[in-house]
Amino acid sequence: MQLVIGDKVWSTWSMRPWLVAKRAGLAFEEINVRLRQADNQSAAEIAPHSPSSKVPVLKAGDLVIVDSLAICEFLAEQSPGLWPADPGARALARSASAEMHSGFAALRQECPMDLAAQPSPLALSEAAAKDVRRIVALWIGMLTRFGGPFLAGDWSIADAFYTPVATRFRTYAVDLAAHGDDGAAAAYAERLLATPEFRAWEAEALA
Repeated sequence: MQLVIGDKVWSTWSMRPWLVAKRAGLAFEEINVRLRQADNQSAAEIAPHSPSSKVPVLKAGDLVIVDSLAICEFLAEQSPGLWPADPGARALARSASAEMHSGFAALRQECPMDLAAQPSPLALSEAAAKDVRRIVALWIGMLTRFGGPFLAGDWSIADAFYTPVATRFRTYAVDLAAHGDDGAAAAYAERLLATPEFRAWEAEALA
């Protein structure tokens, strides 16, 4: 398999399937495309790999799979255990992943991932603050229901989808307690950032 990804400093969508593949121990060749280049150079580099003109892209045999969630679903079929075994837990983990995949636009826009940035507080708009409150409530709800340490108990694709969010909370010094956290959400964010897969991604980003 080949996984085509954007810069590790910025590309949240690339991070998600990369973490999943690494967690599962799946072998893949990594192809890096530099983002934010002038004169449409990034688009020119992506075009030979991606029919959607976006990254990430997974190439597996004659398959070319675009979109982070679709890639993660494909990887889960290669490596059982990336979703919870219990049907209810699996459904809620998928629901949480889908909500991240399609929502939280204000938080994305105001707090882009930048692993090289020094932590600095940022005044959030009400729309972004609403996103943070929803994420905190979702995290606490799932951690309480399944007992942790991750959203659905053991680590799953859902945790990969929220790892970039944890980096945003760190970079922009978001006070989760001010958004309804009793400490559980902040502790969960720290666990995400302490996984060996994320630490490897971050080390390569900063290098």
